[in-house]
Amino acid sequence: MNEGIFTSLKQLFRECFRQDAESIAPMPVSGSNRHYFRITGNGVSAIGVYNTDAKENRAFVSFTNHFRSKGLPVPRILAEDLSQNIYLEEDLGDETLFSYRSRQPDFNGQLKGRYRQALEYLLEFQTKGAEGMDPSWCYPRAAFDGQSIAWDLNYFKYYFLKLAGVPFDEQLLENDFHTLTQFLLQADSRFFLFRDFQSRNIMLRDDEVFFIDYQGGRRGALPYDVASLLYDGKADIPAEVRDELLEYYLERLQAAGVWPVGEFRKYYPAFVLVRILQAMGSYGYRGFYEQKSHFLTSVPYALRNIVYLLEHYDLTVEIPHLRRLLLSLPASEKLAGFSVELLTLDICSFSFRKGLPSDESGHGGGFVFDCRCLPNPGREEAFRHFTGKHPDVVAYLEKEGAVAVFFEHVKALIEQAVENYHSRRFRHLSVAFGCTGGQHRSVYFAERLARHFQAKYPQIRVCLRHCAENDWDLGQTNCES
Repeated sequence: MNEGIFTSLKQLFRECFRQDAESIAPMPVSGSNRHYFRITGNGVSAIGVYNTDAKENRAFVSFTNHFRSKGLPVPRILAEDLSQNIYLEEDLGDETLFSYRSRQPDFNGQLKGRYRQALEYLLEFQTKGAEGMDPSWCYPRAAFDGQSIAWDLNYFKYYFLKLAGVPFDEQLLENDFHTLTQFLLQADSRFFLFRDFQSRNIMLRDDEVFFIDYQGGRRGALPYDVASLLYDGKADIPAEVRDELLEYYLERLQAAGVWPVGEFRKYYPAFVLVRILQAMGSYGYRGFYEQKSHFLTSVPYALRNIVYLLEHYDLTVEIPHLRRLLLSLPASEKLAGFSVELLTLDICSFSFRKGLPSDESGHGGGFVFDCRCLPNPGREEAFRHFTGKHPDVVAYLEKEGAVAVFFEHVKALIEQAVENYHSRRFRHLSVAFGCTGGQHRSVYFAERLARHFQAKYPQIRVCLRHCAENDWDLGQTNCES
């Protein structure tokens, strides 16, 4: 990254907060070309964004201001200098609906509640967001029209089917693409279409949800975004839960009276299909073409969803060649290598007073780190009733040089083990952090290491548990893949 970008972002931060930035740290790279940085100063934090696509920047800023005027939960734009392709937005933290869902061993009531929240807000985005929307904000298309659908279907054809070496009859496939497109274009498309309404773009902070990455928004039909959320590959929502959440959305839709529920049901399966095909095109582009192999670990989830869709739903339209092609993909020799069986990194915190944590995996082995050699926040009265998750405890620990050195050593050691285990197709590695009471230091390191591996190694599953949770209300076992 050009040093000038750092300088420009720091200057924007200074103008916004009237103080100098103390640190600017790059955030994990996603599937886009945008670059994100967490910039912090004296008690304040912001997310700095650098993106060379000026039209995309304009779309995001315009939609953000529009949504906030409608009372919709999106991050505030704190400052902008679009002439330099930079802006600052509100720091919403690191927890997404995807990370929260993936850390749950099952789809519990609290998790369903988060999804219901998201679906309630989605309907507001779709209806309120469409009111007064200026088509000139939309990029690259003003609507999810025939051209948009063609791009998605060709994305799947050229970047997934062809790069995966899957044989097909191009003319028959194009015939089915045309049939599918004409059917989708019949749906009412006067609503706001988020375009990428999936769990990684839904942020959780305290008891609130916020939404990001809507710069590709445009007018479109209601079912597309619902399909994006409920058939979000690695979120791996069980079919019965998916159906339950769909019915919840449809209850809200019926109460709103903006589109007949029967019409929604008619078009929904076809929109699910085109959304999954678009996602598979993305997996192929990132995985086969850009050689970012971890994107291909999402392929088995997509294939499983397609098979379920074709076996349980009536698409209403006849697409015989595409149907046969899709049902044949799970048997593809090249695709068979992308297994959903992942290496699990089991990270936990514990109290030495209660002894070492039990090995719930049955594999044995792993690492145990003693955090008692580090400064203890528990000796400070101000932190006595907090845990290692609390921002004040985190700040206390992170100002200590010994904490940073300890974490870097641990991180390097575990990265070496993870990469070796993953290459050898091992299934489990455990890491435990212990301190005196299992409340502050061990919790802090377990949380920090889990976040690091979730961001850097999406091809593995990260499970986080706090063994002293009953003492300190630290939350339940969580897993992310």
